[in-house]
Amino acid sequence: MNNVVRLEHVFKHYTFGEQQVQALIDVTLNINHGDFLAIAGPSGSGKSTLLNLIGCIDIPSRGKIFIADQDVAGRTPDQLAELRARTIGFIFQTFNLLPVLSAEENVEYPLLQFKELSAKERRLRVAEYLGIVGLSKFARHRPNQLSGGQRQRVAIARALTTQPKIVLADEPTANLDHKTGEGVLQLMKEINGSFKTTFIFSTHDPRVMSMASRLVHIEDGQVVGEDVKEDEKDPGG
Repeated sequence: MNNVVRLEHVFKHYTFGEQQVQALIDVTLNINHGDFLAIAGPSGSGKSTLLNLIGCIDIPSRGKIFIADQDVAGRTPDQLAELRARTIGFIFQTFNLLPVLSAEENVEYPLLQFKELSAKERRLRVAEYLGIVGLSKFARHRPNQLSGGQRQRVAIARALTTQPKIVLADEPTANLDHKTGEGVLQLMKEINGSFKTTFIFSTHDPRVMSMASRLVHIEDGQVVGEDVKEDEKDPGG
């Protein structure tokens, strides 16, 4: 099966005191291996909730979610953490780098829980991914010595270093100027093409939407439409 993510009739509600808020309503969505997909919608539409569910940070109120053919229902927090660590990389709009660590130490950080990797294997992998994002010369720099674009490239390398099937990017260009944002998006598109890593964005940035091969529109917690670029469609279908 080519699906890397499958949502079947997913609902998510939150309870605030006596009030219940429906964040997602009956969402069914298949995301294929190698997709460069953007979930687009206004603030409060449910796109971040959807990303959190795909990222196993939250669980649905109803419905089923499969990540890499694994049903996430009924898993313990530890099992979800393990699935997250080995299957999903995260890129945030605020970069979320640890300020006391160098670029290479930030990239290495998620690998420390992979007990099967030796220190040498970790170092080689970190060097490889810093090279991919063009920051080999900045390996010893701390985040405060880097520009916004460089910090986001460190965050991309950190997301990729675990060799995940899926990278989730929540508004990754929000804190970057136009030119820097374009460069970061182009880098992610190249990585998607080279490694077939599935990228899933939550965004309302027109640049991200125009670069996505699939665009899922969400409003008021419901999927209201989808666009697939002609040149990205499966020639067999």
